[in-house]
Amino acid sequence: MLKRCFLMSVLSAALLSVTAYAQPTQPSVQPLSPELAQRSLITADGALRKELAYGIYQMAFSASEKALYVASAEMLDGVRGGALYKLDPQTLDVLGVIHTDESNFGLSSNAEGNVLFMTNSLNPAVARVELGEKGGLKRTAFSNMGTDGFKVGPRTVKLDEAHKRLYVGGVGNPAVIWVLDTSSMEVLNTIENAGKWVTGLLLDTDHRRMYAGNGDGEVLVIDTDKNQIQQRWKPAGDKPAILLNFALDPKRNRLYATENQHQKTVYVLDASTGKLLEQLDVGDALDIVYNPKRDELYVSHRQQGKVSVLDAGSYAKKAEYSLPAHPNSLLLGPDDQLYVTVKAPFTPDHKVSARESVVRIDLSKI
Repeated sequence: MLKRCFLMSVLSAALLSVTAYAQPTQPSVQPLSPELAQRSLITADGALRKELAYGIYQMAFSASEKALYVASAEMLDGVRGGALYKLDPQTLDVLGVIHTDESNFGLSSNAEGNVLFMTNSLNPAVARVELGEKGGLKRTAFSNMGTDGFKVGPRTVKLDEAHKRLYVGGVGNPAVIWVLDTSSMEVLNTIENAGKWVTGLLLDTDHRRMYAGNGDGEVLVIDTDKNQIQQRWKPAGDKPAILLNFALDPKRNRLYATENQHQKTVYVLDASTGKLLEQLDVGDALDIVYNPKRDELYVSHRQQGKVSVLDAGSYAKKAEYSLPAHPNSLLLGPDDQLYVTVKAPFTPDHKVSARESVVRIDLSKI
């Protein structure tokens, strides 16, 4: 049971002890229809915060529909399946809901914005969802097992649209990375020997490589032509580290990797050699995004309950947003808008203790 709870915390990018943030009792269930029950407010820092659902995780922006999609696992007693919420990108009002028979975690969109790819981590699978009233769903299930007896759960999904490839990182021991055809959803290859718990993935299509982070504190550098691990970097050395998410500054050739649990820092690496250039003293760091237009870094601090904005040249803090309880995933949208999902604490039986939120930060006001 403890292993299962820890696996869930990795999948949700919490990577924290469930009991450390557990609530003593299960709250009364609120209505599931967010359009009827959601509330919004302007935070003290000027961000728009909207209550949405129970169990929200990653987001994707649809250019064709001009909408923000949010993956939800709907983690409530008596609820089966999940949902994809369609939000107005300005007001964050719910425009529609796609109900799914599995809980949803990772989310990615194609460039046109008419197809979403989502991971179903608990019943391990990845799905291709065509948007629109007549859109279909195509799912591929995974059967890889870890040495601990648990199935390897898909977390992050990344799309290489030019080469029609989909990469899915698996949280397990040992971990794998699946490579799929984006149309047929057929598994074309499985990258093995990926360490323990593959968490974040980042594609560098210009150099035909991908970075993957794992629970062994490694950055895996993968040749996407051969689907082979070419290099393994350990920025924390022999210290324990679980590397979660990445950002890439191609102009400076810098790769950023977050560590949320042990070292609580952001590692700055040479993107070609893996040389450790710097550690950012920002405390626990979960998700990270680089904005080339504004030359800024955005970091979510789950334990601190904050999102920080850093100058990407000097790493000076330009702004900070207080978003308790637990800021989680980040998404950079169009028109200088940054979106954040904010998690609630888990209950002892690993359900969500309160309705969780989506936040919009207008970067042009910094």
